[in-house]
Amino acid sequence: MGRWVDLGDGVLVRRYAELDLSVGLVVGDEWALVIDTRGDREQGAELATAVREITPLPWKVVLTHGHFDHCFGTEAFLPAPVWAHEGCVSHLERTAAAQRDAWTEHYREQDRNDTADALARTVPVVPDHLVHEETVIGLGGRSVRLSHPGKGHTDHDLVAAVEDSGVVFTGDLVESGGPPDFEDAHPSRWPHAVDALLESRCSTLVPGHGDPVGPGFATAQRDELAALASLCSEVSSGAITADEALCRSPLPAETTRTALRHTAC
Repeated sequence: MGRWVDLGDGVLVRRYAELDLSVGLVVGDEWALVIDTRGDREQGAELATAVREITPLPWKVVLTHGHFDHCFGTEAFLPAPVWAHEGCVSHLERTAAAQRDAWTEHYREQDRNDTADALARTVPVVPDHLVHEETVIGLGGRSVRLSHPGKGHTDHDLVAAVEDSGVVFTGDLVESGGPPDFEDAHPSRWPHAVDALLESRCSTLVPGHGDPVGPGFATAQRDELAALASLCSEVSSGAITADEALCRSPLPAETTRTALRHTAC
């Protein structure tokens, strides 16, 4: 189960031990905004029930990106407008079935059959309100700015800035629960996406995994991403070997290997 962390001014984070996940809630005068929906239909239903313990307001949903742990719980919130970057649609159309199959197998291997069964039954929801670069969602008395800071963790990352509270939900562009995940990433562009994210000048950043952090943490992680991007470029040009990059990388070896596989992205 999860626990709410109150960031003040009607902005909350719900933290989960499962994948060290963080999801968000912003409460306005007329609407509530749910930011990410967890990883299957039952997890989504748990989150919806938890939101109802905070507010009776109708909700809107934002998906930071199309990885299963952030968006496969959306069915529990329907009917509702579901916002995401326009690239999230094609990503889900291409990969949702494969994500579901891979993670169902993962949970079965861990003897977590209830979770595997719930995921196997889940039908991912395709977002119906699409963002190209930026839009503002009104909640009554306050608004949340959605923006695509560029390719980074995926090609369709979306961040949600609650500017009146100085809070920005970063999705997996920033990670405090573990090293950045490069499986669908664009290593050369990711540091620039974090730079764009930091231009919001919000004082609290909520990663997709891990506890909320400040700008200093994000800046340090950006520097690590930039160092790794430089190493990837050197490997691509033949200036250094992959083994040399592994030795010099500020990030774990497996993370670096995955980034090297995506050097051209």
